[in-house]
Amino acid sequence: MNTIVNDRINEKILYHELDSGLKIYFMPKPGFVKKYAVFTTNYGSIDNVFVPIGESDPIEVPEGIAHFLEHKLFEEEEANIFDKFSKLGAYVNASTSFNQTSYLFYTTDYFYDCLELLIKFVQSPYLTDENVEKEKGIIAQEIRMYEDNPKWRVFFNCLKAMYINHPIKIDIAGTVESINTITKELLYKSYNTFYHPSNMVLFVVGDLSFDEIIETVKKSEKIYEKTDFTVERIFEEEPKQISQKIIEEKMYVSTPLFYIGFKDYDLGLEGKESIKKDIVTNMILDMLFTPSSEFFNDLYNEGLIDSNFGAYYTGKKTYGHSLIVGQSEVPEKVHQRVVDLFSQNPADILIDDDFERLKKKNLGSFLMGFNSIEFIANNFTDLYFDKFNLLDYLDVLESISFEDLLNRFKEHFTPDNIVLSIVRPS
Repeated sequence: MNTIVNDRINEKILYHELDSGLKIYFMPKPGFVKKYAVFTTNYGSIDNVFVPIGESDPIEVPEGIAHFLEHKLFEEEEANIFDKFSKLGAYVNASTSFNQTSYLFYTTDYFYDCLELLIKFVQSPYLTDENVEKEKGIIAQEIRMYEDNPKWRVFFNCLKAMYINHPIKIDIAGTVESINTITKELLYKSYNTFYHPSNMVLFVVGDLSFDEIIETVKKSEKIYEKTDFTVERIFEEEPKQISQKIIEEKMYVSTPLFYIGFKDYDLGLEGKESIKKDIVTNMILDMLFTPSSEFFNDLYNEGLIDSNFGAYYTGKKTYGHSLIVGQSEVPEKVHQRVVDLFSQNPADILIDDDFERLKKKNLGSFLMGFNSIEFIANNFTDLYFDKFNLLDYLDVLESISFEDLLNRFKEHFTPDNIVLSIVRPS
């Protein structure tokens, strides 16, 4: 058993690696009634080309297969996973993102019984030709529901405008056509590769015993042979340019929706460098596009935007982008104002005092987050596969200077990497 301690925030994380290769992390929270566990595989919707475990040649699987697997793991031969957790008074759920698939539960009682259930159902896929075919109809309905969602469409259209080859431009659930080519054999091949314990992490937070957590997982998990296997993921090279400047679609909306995207070319970073870039970019966006900013208020008072206007950055090793979102009767005017804003000298529009205030606000928000077990568990897991420890976040945040923002502004927000996605009323 090992321990990571941060004395400044008086928090610690214990961790242990099982013989299977599964790493278990635990943050003790004495006095907390609620307990939370999340079991995550480093496998998301973008992992469609890879070398399967035990093989030497890469394969390409249908789009949406990671999300399909997430659905299927909740199915057992003679029972319903949701009913089992419900009888124990626990909430259970799962999600698939571009990079990860997570299975989680939280509860106040019977934690170790729930943990045993979590490990067993994630490690016991029950796949038959019949239940795979049945699931296709269910997921096809889900896909069509999102296809009819204007906010979902304007978002993915923006990704399609930015990216040429990268699979992030593909819907996480795939398409009706792609899921219809999924087979039981492909699901097992993907499962055996990405759901190996060496590619997964279990994080637990609450007023619990780490020894009992470890013993519960040991008696629940399947027997795996420890291996040094690392999944080889293959991505087609993404050109340093956007796909198209403007993309439009008509749907049933009362007011046009828009996404303005800036594609990130500074990629390949992991650990502290990646997290620092993430924080710096989001600080720039917060300074320029929140209701306290001059730019927001100018556009709002001119009637060009409403309270739905906002911005954020998201990035991983192989992709990254800033998104400015909202609704407006004239999205082209908002787009032009954003272009004009970023054509200025950053030293003229980013204010040092705002930076210091925002830095203190982010420090406060981060420290407040440790009162929420959901914040702790979800952020730890998200950062873990970026090779970064949540407890180091404070140090990175404090290391950021105003110069970092000025440099990032000039590097990331350029006329060459901006796109506009609009969904107009039909």
